[in-house]
Amino acid sequence: MAVIDVQNIYGDKVSEVDLPDSIFNVPVKSDLLHEVVKMQLASKRSGTACVKNRSDVAGSTRKLFRQKGTGRARRGDIKSPTLRGGGVVFGPHPKNYAYTMPKKKRRLALKMALSSKRLGNSLFIIDKIELPEPKTQKIVEFATALKFTNALILTVGENTNLELSARNIPGVKVMRSEGLNVYDILKYHNLILLEGTIKAIEGRLSV
Repeated sequence: MAVIDVQNIYGDKVSEVDLPDSIFNVPVKSDLLHEVVKMQLASKRSGTACVKNRSDVAGSTRKLFRQKGTGRARRGDIKSPTLRGGGVVFGPHPKNYAYTMPKKKRRLALKMALSSKRLGNSLFIIDKIELPEPKTQKIVEFATALKFTNALILTVGENTNLELSARNIPGVKVMRSEGLNVYDILKYHNLILLEGTIKAIEGRLSV
């Protein structure tokens, strides 16, 4: 097991914790991480883009002028795609872009993402963050003490004051342990775990 320091919000070492190698020391394969991130981003697409086809446009179906004898090109009704305000040809329609991957691959990718943070010295363990009230300045002081500007903070359960305090700081996101995912881990440069989240992660990934 890898041993990592546990710090307080002022950056002082208070203890040490063992991180299981089966989760935090897994060989990283960028192709699998890319595959999972691609799946997550596809699932987030709204897919609501929609156009009106020729049959959807409001207008008369009367032929604008006769077929022959005018010297002009043949013309159908006013809803023709070649006319202003007419229907759109081969335009987008509502679509669900989401797809899934095997659970084992998603679980392995999450382990790889966590391992990449530990191997890159971007993983920090904090004993606790307790705020009596929402205060953005407290999170700024915490970030200054640990010398980070871009981080994902993982909490155990609901921590309303912390979530409200960090939401106005660019580059900082607070997430509950059950929502941990590959995309958010890789998106932020640093990963900050509250000490209690380690057990939650082990319980989720040790299955």
